[in-house]
Amino acid sequence: MDFRFQATPAAGLVAVAADALLVVVVGGRVPHSLDKGLAALLADAVAQGDFEFKPARCLYLHRPAGVKAARLAFVAAADESAKAFKAAVSSALAALKPLGVTHLAVARAGGGVLHETHAEALVGAVVDAVYVYRHTKPSAPAAPRLAGVTLLAGRKEGASVTRGLKRGQALAAGVELARECGNRPANHATPTYLASVAKSLGKQFGFAVEVFDRKQIEKIGMGSFLAVAQGSDEPPRFIVMKYQGAAKGKAPVVLVGKGITFDSGGISLKPGAEMDEMKFDMGGAASVLGTLRAIGELKPRINVVGLIAACENLPSARAVKPGDVVKSLSGQTIEILNTDAEGRLILCDALTYAERFEPAAVVDIATLTGAIVVALGHHHCGLFSPDDRLAAELLAASRSALDPAWRMPLDEEYNENLKSHFADIPNIAGRAGGAITAAMFLKRFTAGKYPWAHLDIAGTGWKSGAAKGATGRPVGLLTHFVLARAR
Repeated sequence: MDFRFQATPAAGLVAVAADALLVVVVGGRVPHSLDKGLAALLADAVAQGDFEFKPARCLYLHRPAGVKAARLAFVAAADESAKAFKAAVSSALAALKPLGVTHLAVARAGGGVLHETHAEALVGAVVDAVYVYRHTKPSAPAAPRLAGVTLLAGRKEGASVTRGLKRGQALAAGVELARECGNRPANHATPTYLASVAKSLGKQFGFAVEVFDRKQIEKIGMGSFLAVAQGSDEPPRFIVMKYQGAAKGKAPVVLVGKGITFDSGGISLKPGAEMDEMKFDMGGAASVLGTLRAIGELKPRINVVGLIAACENLPSARAVKPGDVVKSLSGQTIEILNTDAEGRLILCDALTYAERFEPAAVVDIATLTGAIVVALGHHHCGLFSPDDRLAAELLAASRSALDPAWRMPLDEEYNENLKSHFADIPNIAGRAGGAITAAMFLKRFTAGKYPWAHLDIAGTGWKSGAAKGATGRPVGLLTHFVLARAR
């Protein structure tokens, strides 16, 4: 997909050459900035009751008189923000993408100047609209014909818009990679497959990539991670990716992804309904791969390490059992009271491994708990951190990326139920506040060692129902976080 900036022609939008012209309208009336020809068309549509200035309301006109573009669409935006711009474009694309449009020109009328955030949002909306999963579905519908998008704005806005388009394309590529990894079934997207994706990214962008097999993981001492993996014949992989954009000695940001490529729950077997969606339980790992993909293209001046613990969680004669006690890489012993609370068991070893990089900050990303879905639904991911500065950075990144997060508590009182008669710590602490106690478990392996945050994406990593599929979140949040740290 080709995205580019073009200065609005002196003759106005009616002179724009494109298969389709999309005008995003801001405000409660026909904008004064709109050329007379388009203003007349819009005013007539309003008078006839065909258009209202309500968010996402769209009007399509075919070969309108006096307009060079063969197709014209108006869509209303709630306000002048990048978020509203993205929502409006997404709504209009639902109507335009089935048509024979190969080149789309987009402009905004009303609402002031366009910024790089609007350009980035445009790319995200377009790429999301045209994405079609087809790896295991030869019968998937043909991809939309749309191949090029031009964003029209004033010449003074050109530099900012161009930056936004470039960043948007890198982010979109990262999101698409994460979605592709997540959407592939578990017999395709195995731990070995995730390792192959990491190696491919390493070759493409010059990352250093190491992949550890079961024997090497055992030698490292990751007993908690291996306990989860022991029930499956599919070999586990521990993946280390190193992007060096700054001086070698500069402390890196470390991103840690949960890579459970299928989660049956183990001996604590999940209900059968919707268990197929547990192929998405590697969404944290996919987001790390996607973020490194975006970073590789944007080349920020910062060092980043990606860590992925990847395995399956299956029941078998060898599988870990409720009541088993395992030893983590940190030396702490863990009583496994529920084998379906496995994500924290692989993450705790990866978080301990992260210490060796003497990191500036560590962020883990995991589809960790159903409890976070109950708490926050499917819009915000859950953000946990005892570090106010790091939490503020991640929240700022979530806003700028239009990839929302919400900070959750980590008060010491939530430790009360994390007690075991037979080990240093149990892996569960009851149903109440389950997302919080899961984060408190992880905190035990990070406290005082480095600034740490945890993103629980169980409610945002994929969608169910008619739109079933991986979302690629939070690649946008993580990439914006890394880019902000690089400034």
